[in-house]
Amino acid sequence: MQHVLIIVNDAPYGSEKLFNALRLAIQLNEQESPTAKVSLFLLSDAITAVLPKQNPAEGYNIQQMLEIIIAQKTEVKFCGSCMHARGLTELTVIDGCEVATMDDLAQWVLTADKTLTF
Repeated sequence: MQHVLIIVNDAPYGSEKLFNALRLAIQLNEQESPTAKVSLFLLSDAITAVLPKQNPAEGYNIQQMLEIIIAQKTEVKFCGSCMHARGLTELTVIDGCEVATMDDLAQWVLTADKTLTF
């Protein structure tokens, strides 16, 4: 089984990078035979995706997509330093999303068979 690491840096709304990364994660998880273990790491402004109850006016819903990949057993981690820099450390996050460090990301990079960045 391959370990596919997806790293996202852009905000959840405004560009479609996170949306497309989540679409890919869902599709990888839905392949007929489980050929990949998918991990998602959020950096920079992408960390705001883990804040619950966002209410997009139209289009896709990032929280719903995150909940789908979490239910599919994708590990979702986000940068604690990035949260701290934005004053968001005291806020609640979506269940299943885990605060992490650059060391955690480094370990995932070292163990991943493929690393994709968005």
